[in-house]
Order: sequence, then structure tokens, then C-alpha cells
Amino acid sequence: MKKNKIQFLVLTLSIVALVFVSMREEPQFNSEVSYFSTKDMVLDYNLCLEDNTPPKKKAKAFTPNLGQSLNAFKEVLGFKESQNDYSKVNTLGYLGKYQFGRTTLEMIGIYDTNLFLNTPELQEKAFFANTERNKWILRKDIKRFVGKRINGVVVTESGILAAAHLSGAGGVKKYLRSYGAEGFSDAFGTSIKYYMKRFAGFDTSSIVANRTAKVTFEVDSDL
Repeated sequence: MKKNKIQFLVLTLSIVALVFVSMREEPQFNSEVSYFSTKDMVLDYNLCLEDNTPPKKKAKAFTPNLGQSLNAFKEVLGFKESQNDYSKVNTLGYLGKYQFGRTTLEMIGIYDTNLFLNTPELQEKAFFANTERNKWILRKDIKRFVGKRINGVVVTESGILAAAHLSGAGGVKKYLRSYGAEGFSDAFGTSIKYYMKRFAGFDTSSIVANRTAKVTFEVDSDL
């Protein structure tokens, strides 16, 4: 029993001594403010953080979905010709949204180019009259070549009519009947082949072939 008491006393004294010594040791860090100073230190502020924020999408211009309708055909062709600018006159003198030449306008009954440029309704009428006339001229070629492949492009009625707007009906006849050997490109390098491909597959079935298509337009006398 006495031996156990002595051992207990020794253990107690040892613990007290350890606690006393630990309290007298210097801390692991200096608690003074100067310890946290960044003076003369080279600091790197470039942080590499993972950014999961999705990138902003670019705003897209709103355009109505016209599908492959006749109206779509007309608007896409107008955009290709002039960005749908009724007042545009290019460096070669072609006029309006659909870039008509003066000779073509005269064939469909339009002689006043100033009135033409300032009258969108007249330009739309001119587009339909000219397309009806081209469809009549090319009616046999439409029947013969639609569905065939020329220069890698499947021929469609809308492609033929668009190409006729570019080169005239005569140029399209030569192109089709030579199976693409006799081509045509305008002054800006646009070819019949390109128009055949770009404007393929639109529904132009409601365009009536008309050999004598003319534009009739009455000017409002009050203007």
C-alpha cells in the first residue's frame, strides 16, 4: 500500500512539472502585429479559380421562320441581291431590292426608275412579273431537268427561277442544255451553279407561267 502511494505521488509531481514547463515555453508563433507584416515579401495576387459560370451567348438577330415557302424564296433572294434594301443602286446601275436592270424593267412595263426605287410595292410586283415570265420561257426546261444532277447540284424549279433572275432565262437554258458546260457568272463572280444550289427546294409552284407578264401600278394622285 505504501509503495502504491509513493508511485501515485511521483506520477502527480511529474504531471505538475510537465504542465509548468509547457506554460513557460515560447508559443509557436509571435503574437505581435509585426509577425503578420508583408513588408519585403513578394506577393502573387494571380489566383487560379475554377469558373463554372456558363459563357454568355451572342445575341442572334431575330428572323421569322418562313421555311421553304414562296415568301421565303422571295425574301432570301432579295437579301442575297441587296440585303433587302429597296433603295439600293449598285456600281453597275442595278436597282432596288432585287437588283433589276433597266432593260428587264422595261420588258415588264416599268420605265420610271425613280418611281421604282421609291415604291416598294412596285418592286414586289416587278419580282413576280419577271419570275412569271421566266417560268414561261423555261417551262420545258423545268419539266425536263428538275430532279437531275448537274455539276453536283440537284436541279429544282426554284433553283432554275433564281438562276434566271441572275443571268436571264437564256443563260439558264444554255447551262441546263449543255449540262453545265456553258456557265455564267455575273460581274461579282456569282455563278448559275451557286444560285441553283443556294435557292434549291423552295416552293415556287404557285408562280404561274405567263409569257406576257407585265406590271400594272397606279400612282396615287394625292401624293
